[in-house]
Amino acid sequence: MPIIGIVIFVTLYIVATFYYPGGSQFDKNAVGFSWTKNYWCNLLNDIAINGQKNKAQPIALTAMFILCLTLSYFWWYFPKYASLNKIYTLTIQICGPMSMAIGFFLFTKFDHDIITNLASLFGLIAMTGTFIGLYKNGWKTLFYFGLLNIILVLVNNFLYYNKELILYLPLVQKITFLTFLIWICCINLKIYMVRTGKFWTWPDPGCVG
Repeated sequence: MPIIGIVIFVTLYIVATFYYPGGSQFDKNAVGFSWTKNYWCNLLNDIAINGQKNKAQPIALTAMFILCLTLSYFWWYFPKYASLNKIYTLTIQICGPMSMAIGFFLFTKFDHDIITNLASLFGLIAMTGTFIGLYKNGWKTLFYFGLLNIILVLVNNFLYYNKELILYLPLVQKITFLTFLIWICCINLKIYMVRTGKFWTWPDPGCVG
């Protein structure tokens, strides 16, 4: 289910870009959505940066809602297959969905900084529990893949606070987001294989043909 949800999110994300009127922080008069200059959040605003009504917003909001539900579901069932004790399990099951629920209020009139900080706090706790689960199960590849996501987040912050390099942030942000979603998909595939006993194997060359 999380993989299906992520595929739907990515599909709607791409569709939304075709309806964005235009404008970015680098060029307010630009036409359409630029993958290297626009942020994901630009699609969620009621008014585009060029001042026109943002027709992409309904699609983008739907995509975001589906992603929040998807990640909430992931953090609800992940602890059950990660050999974690009740405290860790409850912590992840509460903090993960809570982070997603709070995060959705970013698109309301509530204070942006407060919502961001609260969502980040609960998300950090859920992510920490996820890393513990991966480590305890010996899923080292997924554990190190997760660390790559953390490094990319740090790179995002570095670019954000560097005026000379911030022009690269929109593209790096998308790479980071995509890497995170791929990581979640890989964890789901791993759980599926462990539960079903199905593992990928390379075909025997001697049997080809």
